[in-house]
Amino acid sequence: MEIAELGEFGLIRRLAGDITPVNESTVKGTGDDCAVISTDGAQETLVTTDMLMEGVHFDLTYMPLRHLGYKAVMVNLSDIYAMNGTPKQITVSLAISKRFLVEDIEELYSGMRLACEQHHVDIVGGDTTSSMTGLAISITAIGTAAKGEAVYRSGAHETDLICVSGNLGAAYMGLQILEREKAVYNEQVRETTAQARRNGADVEEAIARIPQPDFAGKEYLLERQMKPEAKKDIIERLREAGVRPTAMIDISDGLSSELMHICEQSHCGCRIYEERIPLDYQTAVAAEEFNMNVSTCALNGGEDYELLFTVPLTANDTVSAIEDVKVIGYITAESLGKALISRDGNEFELKAQGWNPLKQP
Repeated sequence: MEIAELGEFGLIRRLAGDITPVNESTVKGTGDDCAVISTDGAQETLVTTDMLMEGVHFDLTYMPLRHLGYKAVMVNLSDIYAMNGTPKQITVSLAISKRFLVEDIEELYSGMRLACEQHHVDIVGGDTTSSMTGLAISITAIGTAAKGEAVYRSGAHETDLICVSGNLGAAYMGLQILEREKAVYNEQVRETTAQARRNGADVEEAIARIPQPDFAGKEYLLERQMKPEAKKDIIERLREAGVRPTAMIDISDGLSSELMHICEQSHCGCRIYEERIPLDYQTAVAAEEFNMNVSTCALNGGEDYELLFTVPLTANDTVSAIEDVKVIGYITAESLGKALISRDGNEFELKAQGWNPLKQP
């Protein structure tokens, strides 16, 4: 069987679905944003790991190494917050090809250190090795949660409200802009190179004169793609308001995919409303420019690293008053399925169409 037939999560289920922990300290293994390990004190330990591969997760044509280091840390810290935890330490492992200089890796680490400083996280170890194919970054984040306070994907109940933080689709549109400008630049390089050779001119000087893209008015979208922020502030606001989510996940692969994870693990259905999905103005403008449906971008784009969570119906007034949190739907019985209610009132089956690196196109 080809791995692509299963996709990322199908492969994980096949490999780890029948693994039974043998240590009493293993509270939660695979299947959530973090593993949860019990300790003797009043805290539980949260552990998560994420790998970023050049050519798959990032493109150094337009991703500065400092931003890449920052993002690599943030995507891991986001998993800790998605478990209602507090990140404490990370380890960093790198596979580096010969084309990188020491100064390049120092720049990468400067972004990592900045992210850690903002969230009071320590870099406590890791590994380095050589690579034949480019740069690979693997980060393991360690955090804590008060015993019994970790929030899983499996805790949603019928009538719970479905909430999201921030806005969705911006990171995806930022990626579309970067990929478009990369294609335009590469074409200009080809044409400029050919013309310089015909004229006997210096190729490198000719390429250096190619104008840089104009990103005016699109800064927010680029920042959401290249410099995402883990949602520590949302967790703090929920705690201050006395709201503990019943289920939670961070939005890395798209709203639809993440909501499907909660529904599958909580054995429930859902109804979300298209008109309630939070969107930024720049996202809507960019979607129109690319002739894309902005709701589709928000549902399936991914890399927003916002929090998707459920709360009891009784918390409606409290959670609605929290800045940057919006109620977009509610949990139903599993038999009712998973649906998106469009702006004109029609009901469509919700499908997980978010990014999946191992699935067939």
